[in-house]
Amino acid sequence: MNPGPRAAKPPHFDVDRLIDDRRIRIVVTCGSGGVGKTTTAAAIALRAAERGRKAVVLTIDPARRLAQSMGLSELDNTPRAVKGVDGESGGGLDAMMLDMKRTFDEVVEEHTTPERAKQILANPFYQALSSSFAGTQEYMAMEKLGQLRARSDWDLIVVDTPPARSALDFLDAPERLGSFLDGRLIRLLGGTARAGGRTYLKLLHAGFSVVTSALTKILGGELLKDVSTFVNALDAMFGGFRERAEQTYALLKRPETAFIVVAAPEHDALREASYFVDRLGRDAMPLAGLVLNRVHASDAAGIGAEQAVAAAERLESSGEHALTAALLRLHADRLKLATRDERIGERFSTAHPEVPVTLIPALAGDVHDLDGLRQIGALFDAR
Repeated sequence: MNPGPRAAKPPHFDVDRLIDDRRIRIVVTCGSGGVGKTTTAAAIALRAAERGRKAVVLTIDPARRLAQSMGLSELDNTPRAVKGVDGESGGGLDAMMLDMKRTFDEVVEEHTTPERAKQILANPFYQALSSSFAGTQEYMAMEKLGQLRARSDWDLIVVDTPPARSALDFLDAPERLGSFLDGRLIRLLGGTARAGGRTYLKLLHAGFSVVTSALTKILGGELLKDVSTFVNALDAMFGGFRERAEQTYALLKRPETAFIVVAAPEHDALREASYFVDRLGRDAMPLAGLVLNRVHASDAAGIGAEQAVAAAERLESSGEHALTAALLRLHADRLKLATRDERIGERFSTAHPEVPVTLIPALAGDVHDLDGLRQIGALFDAR
């Protein structure tokens, strides 16, 4: 059976060249779950640090793997120095994990008076909003990235996003935030709260009796009061919230930012990778390339898969050399996996011929420490 013409080889994604480029200040990795995205982000940050960059890696993924691989007992909202990094070249590495609520608290404390901040932080609706409200994590990721970029401590920020399509939800944060703040209910609650006293109650019951009756049944009268009080307290901060989110969004579109899509040679993972590539292109975000992890390599100098299977069958029929026959079958299986990986990768490159790709071979085990991250980093330079 004729397999058909081979796809053109995609351009090579030179990760070392990217991280050596001092104009690049932000690298954002995105990809579906289970493809090694967190490990890739950590390896990029470590390699950059040991090539002279002052790097910090920020994970938005709640997985603890990043802390373990860097020898840290935990990660939190404060950047922590990673020990054991070869700093002879002048580089260094810090690591942190986004704490959504703590970041929100910091915003409140920084952008309002101590008295107003105390009032906001104690508000029950704020406590719920800052911990679990839909979209809060994405906005706080934008806020934290903006904070890190404003500091002069690092010349490279590596962002490890959550798995699956939510990885790019933070790109929608400014728009979602604007919709929330401009929403009719928020304007109603803020306006009626500012009216105060009996006028407040009169407006609620006269103009919006049906709405408030339903809300009171759902939320409870006390919570409704907490919401309106919260909106009133935050009113002066709303403009700053949106402005900073929009500034960070604009920063992500600048040439100093590079997005890296991470995938594995699996149909679902590369389908997600295609989604990321298309989404980044639609939003005019600077895509650097694709890191294709866990690729099985073929041994061009060895015997082919069919030859290995035939030789194994001959040995098995003779009843001798069982170990050799087993090794031949293992070799054949690996070659079949390599062929499958190559074909799946070719499908992606056929659909996205302009996207540079670097292949990371499948390793014998998982990465658990800095040496493992260094091994991954060294493979970035392999062709």
